[in-house]
Amino acid sequence: MFQKVFSTLLGSKRGFAVPDGQRVYAIGDVHGRGDLLSSLLDRIEADNNQRGPSDTRLVFLGDLIDRGPNSRQVIETIIDLASRSDGYRVHVLKGNHEELFLRALDGDRDALRLFDKCGGRETMESYGISAEQAESGGWDELRFRMVAAVPDEHRKFLDDTPDFLVIGDYFFVHAGIRPERPLGQQDPADMRWIRREFLAYEGRLEKMVVHGHSVSTSVQELPHRIGIDTGAYRTGNLTALGLEGTTLWYLSTNPNGAGERA
Repeated sequence: MFQKVFSTLLGSKRGFAVPDGQRVYAIGDVHGRGDLLSSLLDRIEADNNQRGPSDTRLVFLGDLIDRGPNSRQVIETIIDLASRSDGYRVHVLKGNHEELFLRALDGDRDALRLFDKCGGRETMESYGISAEQAESGGWDELRFRMVAAVPDEHRKFLDDTPDFLVIGDYFFVHAGIRPERPLGQQDPADMRWIRREFLAYEGRLEKMVVHGHSVSTSVQELPHRIGIDTGAYRTGNLTALGLEGTTLWYLSTNPNGAGERA
């Protein structure tokens, strides 16, 4: 069961809600685990069908790629989901790993070096660039291999992703926000990379912030933020937060990781 940090239930304390008629599933950092994404999407479909008709939205909180073995598959799966006219409304936010990937493709050598160190090697392999190819030649040659291997559709899809999404009383973002700034004045770099200043904050915020980026063994559920990065690439536990009205619940690839709040 997920760790509960405060005894007062969200939804009853401040009345956080999504608009009437909408249902939202926010999905934490996938990090190239196509197998877990497929499993979680099956759970979401079953849960959504059980709850009845609604305007259902999927919100991916970024870091779709790197570390796990199936980054290309993950992107293709989400592009397919977003293209279906009879399916969910799909929103994808940009994470710091997507930022590095795009900067590397644009020729930023520093970003390419960091990308290579932070799980990008697995992403390159998913696009058919072997370890031997990645290690032969210099950074410029590696960048040319990546440009040739990554479909323009994938690049444009990731490049077009926003840094945040607001639905009702919820602010969805990859990493978090700088708490002392109004939500409308946040820096994109903070929304993709911030940790300490955001995680250490204990006050109130304009909206409930739902984020990934910072791994925890279970969902972090606090009065001002909900963190749902449960380290899928290494734990096998990919988590989704469900929202409807003032109710929230969790779905997980860990069979013991589901629960509901009133």
